[in-house]
Amino acid sequence: MDTKIYQEVELVEAAHQIAEGQLVAFPTETVYGLGANALLEDSVRQVFEVKGRPSDNPLIVHVADFSQVEEYVDNFHPLTKKIVANFWPGPLTLIFFIKKASLPLVVTGGLSTAAFRMPDNKKTLEFIKLAGVPIVGPSANTSGKPSPTTAQHVYHDLKGKIAGILDDGATEIGVESTVLDISDPTKPPMILRPGAITKEALEAVLKTTVEVDRHLVEENEVPKSPGMKYKHYSPDTKVLMVRPDDWQAALKVSREKGLKIGILASPSVVSSWGNQAEASFSYQENTIEAATRGLFAGLRALDEGTDLDVILAEAFPEEGLGIAYMNRLKKAAAQNFFEK
Repeated sequence: MDTKIYQEVELVEAAHQIAEGQLVAFPTETVYGLGANALLEDSVRQVFEVKGRPSDNPLIVHVADFSQVEEYVDNFHPLTKKIVANFWPGPLTLIFFIKKASLPLVVTGGLSTAAFRMPDNKKTLEFIKLAGVPIVGPSANTSGKPSPTTAQHVYHDLKGKIAGILDDGATEIGVESTVLDISDPTKPPMILRPGAITKEALEAVLKTTVEVDRHLVEENEVPKSPGMKYKHYSPDTKVLMVRPDDWQAALKVSREKGLKIGILASPSVVSSWGNQAEASFSYQENTIEAATRGLFAGLRALDEGTDLDVILAEAFPEEGLGIAYMNRLKKAAAQNFFEK
């Protein structure tokens, strides 16, 4: 099939495609999502087929208004209203227990819970409203590969496989949403996947403890949230994380092995060491925000545009937004740091 790039004036056409069961990718502030009508089981199954994704992995349901969530959930956590008032629309996914059989099992991965998000993108919110149905939206890429942050990334992976892509330029944040489990009203909220909404930001608003689930989901385990698998976001090229004091040693060892090297790092690192690599991708600024925004684009650029043996990627301190950055980078690198 032809994959059409939809512009804003074509929102009605794109929404009609979703309502009728076609797949349309859409932008959010985090990454691009692969949209399908969440109420049509056959359409949702197409998402798994197109991505090559295991069907036990639950999908996030995107809504344009909290009232859509209320159609499927009737036992809310006491903090729900405060969370929604402060963080929706935004990069925060919430997990609820849902009414029995209210959503197809293929959406929930067979679980009794479901994940919902209201993205902070005006074009996509209007798209969902026009479709008149909730829309599943896993990242619009081949499963396991770096998530797409531009319409061009989506087209590269999925051209000819989906009806269209709603283009809104590059995403603002660059990594997927924080996932917060509030399915049990008697327990504190728990972060299952880190993102731009941090534990500290949540606790400052909620005035209560927010827990963090730190275990890695193995391949034979059904995850409660997307993005919890041990290895994820991985390019074909091997990735090694490099600590700040290890760049010289990492480059020396890689050269001695005869490896073709790519560097993925901040401008300061690239300016110091980029001339010792075959290729480099520099983040726009020397900040964790820029690194998070550019991580997936950089992995894609070095993996797809050059013939490399290894990508040496800059490690950041695991604090604040650095937790989300390192969560994705560790999975892209299968947890492997360069070791002297």
